[in-house]
Amino acid sequence: MLSKAASYEELRSRFRWQLPQRFNIGVAVSDRWAEEDPERIALRYATPGSETQLLTFGDLSVQSNRLANLLRVHGVGPGSRIGVLLPQQPETALAHIAAFKLGAISIPLFMLFGPEALAYRLSDAGVQAVITNREGAAKLAPLRAELADLKLVLCTEEGGEGSESLATGMAAQPPQFTPVDTAAEDPALIIYTSGTTGQPKGALHAHRVLLGHMPGVAMGQDLFPQPGDCFWTPADWAWIGGLLDVLLPSLYEGVPVVACRFAKFTGEATFQLLQDEGIRNAFIPPTALKMMRGVEAPETRWRYRLRSLASGGESLGQELLAWGRKTFDLDINEFYGQTECNLVVSSCGAVMPGRPGLMGRAVPGHAVAVVSPEGDPLPEGQLGTIAVKAPDPVMFLGYWNKPEATQAKYAKGWLLTGDSGIAEGDDWFRFVGRDDDVITSSGYRIGPGEIEDCLLGHPAVALAGVIGKPDPLRTEIVKAYIVLAEGTEASNSLADEIQDWVKTRLAAHEYPREVAFVEALPLTTTGKIIRRELRKRAEAELEEKA
Repeated sequence: MLSKAASYEELRSRFRWQLPQRFNIGVAVSDRWAEEDPERIALRYATPGSETQLLTFGDLSVQSNRLANLLRVHGVGPGSRIGVLLPQQPETALAHIAAFKLGAISIPLFMLFGPEALAYRLSDAGVQAVITNREGAAKLAPLRAELADLKLVLCTEEGGEGSESLATGMAAQPPQFTPVDTAAEDPALIIYTSGTTGQPKGALHAHRVLLGHMPGVAMGQDLFPQPGDCFWTPADWAWIGGLLDVLLPSLYEGVPVVACRFAKFTGEATFQLLQDEGIRNAFIPPTALKMMRGVEAPETRWRYRLRSLASGGESLGQELLAWGRKTFDLDINEFYGQTECNLVVSSCGAVMPGRPGLMGRAVPGHAVAVVSPEGDPLPEGQLGTIAVKAPDPVMFLGYWNKPEATQAKYAKGWLLTGDSGIAEGDDWFRFVGRDDDVITSSGYRIGPGEIEDCLLGHPAVALAGVIGKPDPLRTEIVKAYIVLAEGTEASNSLADEIQDWVKTRLAAHEYPREVAFVEALPLTTTGKIIRRELRKRAEAELEEKA
């Protein structure tokens, strides 16, 4: 962890990695605290209109032990892959912790994924068991025939199609479990990341990834933890931002986490939650902050008391930063990372004023630079690719079953993020753009390749190109340019049908909000879509409307 300091330079000079050879995330975030203080609050499960449910670290330890025993009875063990298809709720944390204690590999899955997105990930990883709710079980049931490895579905609610009751199964198991003695380098979880061509890739992380995150969490949350801290994020725990920026680091430090399931995210509901649950620390993506900014005079209507607030995924503008200071009386800290290597750059209002337009400085313990495509560090002020020096505790082990893609991620000992940036001096970095066509929409990183593949499955679509079109609220929206199959006529009803096609097969946040029918797409000589030309076209459309 970072020690208290008066300046960034002091933070960096004092920091040293102290990584154990043996480490298990599940033990570190539950059993360790249960032995020391079993009544310490671990989770506050807030459901609007109901009383907040409290879970202690003792609860977390015992219930994850029962779940680990249940999974082992069903043949799940070290190296097995366990899918976690749940929203923010206690069982989500329990599922990951139990998997870690078993020496298994957990795979967070987004509840909004449609059947094609789920089937690909479950098949690619060879998932043996999934823990989900009734909604998730209904999605999985028709896929079971094509998922030869999936033997067990445990449901948090009664009546889940094709599933067994999680509660009944756990109740029959003993509360004691001896965790597998894992090495810090042993695999712990796979998080699927968006890509530009083809299907998403599974980033495989070791148990040490949690320890690798801790300096970045501390810096982004103004020297977290402090007495009285309580952490919350609207980011789903199925993504690295929710799971490894908030949930697991908080539990590791013995800090309570608020879990909340909004039926629909609104600024008003967020301010109410901040007040009611006494939230002191938050990670709130930029799109959510923009929605909160639309609430009139929140400082006079609610009694919230945030100590720290961080945001990431896209750059914050001067206007949003100024709103944050007025509304919360603190700096919104920006941070940067990606699924393969997260939280490596951050600002920290506690030790240095932020610089509008810059995303922060290298987090102590991480060597970050701007390099050429060949991996040669570039001078200050020169545009290049943001890169992180390997090895690094927060860095992934590799892409699941994709050694060639893993190899292509590195050059001369640097992990290439695929994002372009500029080193501004004094370890400050400016994010410029993406080299890889990934779309940033409402805080989600969306790969166009998966959407294009889905679109091509529609009988009316001959060719599809997907890009992110600039949008003032969502940063970008997904826009699809489509060449229709011969004999098919363009119409508004067909556009609606194509949108529903993606929404029901992939995810609601991935469907194209705009569909344009075109005669042809710009292609390279090898037949690849030139997406930069489509982006220029989308930008021209905006200029024409302005």
